[in-house]
Amino acid sequence: MKADQGKPQLVFVHGIGGPRDPQRELVDWKRALAEGARAAGRASEVSAITTDWLADASFAHYGDLFGSGGAQGGADAAGLEEGELEIAREALVELLDDVLELPEHRADPKLHRARAQLAPGGRKGAQGVMEVARTVNAVVATVAAVPGLAGTARALSRAEVLGIISQPGRYLARGRADDTGRTFDQRVRDRLLACLDPARPAVVVAHSLGSVVALETLAHYPGPVPLFVTLGSPITTRTFVWPLLRPKPTVTPENVDAWADFRDGDDPVVPKHRLTKSVGPSSRGVRPRSERLDSKSLVPHGALRYLRRPEVADRVLRALTATAVHG
Repeated sequence: MKADQGKPQLVFVHGIGGPRDPQRELVDWKRALAEGARAAGRASEVSAITTDWLADASFAHYGDLFGSGGAQGGADAAGLEEGELEIAREALVELLDDVLELPEHRADPKLHRARAQLAPGGRKGAQGVMEVARTVNAVVATVAAVPGLAGTARALSRAEVLGIISQPGRYLARGRADDTGRTFDQRVRDRLLACLDPARPAVVVAHSLGSVVALETLAHYPGPVPLFVTLGSPITTRTFVWPLLRPKPTVTPENVDAWADFRDGDDPVVPKHRLTKSVGPSSRGVRPRSERLDSKSLVPHGALRYLRRPEVADRVLRALTATAVHG
């Protein structure tokens, strides 16, 4: 069926993780947003979301490009390339520095020893890379044994922790070119571009690593974006995301009319540095506006949990309604 050329688009962009069913995910994300709409007092618009009456919804899926879990389908950092491995090390540094500031972990000797292991140094060349891989594996094992470090009530598996730190590394390392010369990060952005029609306005809702993917994609995207929404974004993570973003300087994309950033106060993925203060304005003066949400949840980083928030759903629906009326 041909898309309605006057109808806005609603595009969801996921974060880390392996292959998933895009159609199932799309249904789940729309339902979560509909729950948020009810909580926001917009129950009359629930069916407009779930049936695509208000906007043509799509789910930008790139998880299959990472394979099934971890970096190479397992819990061994030796599967990472040199640049990816260094970014993974920096991600662990950032994670442990934040954790060691928490009262419940401040005096934990195992975490302090793990943090000391991550200090740069050692041999260069292939042996040095192997040494870093062994160190990362050891620290990942320590982190995986502590419940709550990655925003969950349980301890994570080594593969899960490695996936959390390695997938941003693979994207930001800009390597692994395919037979056509397109690097891994380009192939990920291609998946989002495939969901976007520049002839129609798009509301883009991106979670976690997806916010990095979406920001870099929209920086060169020619179509109108009435609203860009980021949920649990690691964009301003100073040690390994912020310095590697492209293009530089990091500013609001010119085609974005508004940027709404939502962060849970307990979300371990969201850095202390706020998007509002870090990202520069576009030439039209548009810059991100960040809102803190306090869920008191044991799993504060989940995409569906963010989408169920009335603040998020209300912002998305206001943009879609305005675009449908005036577009």
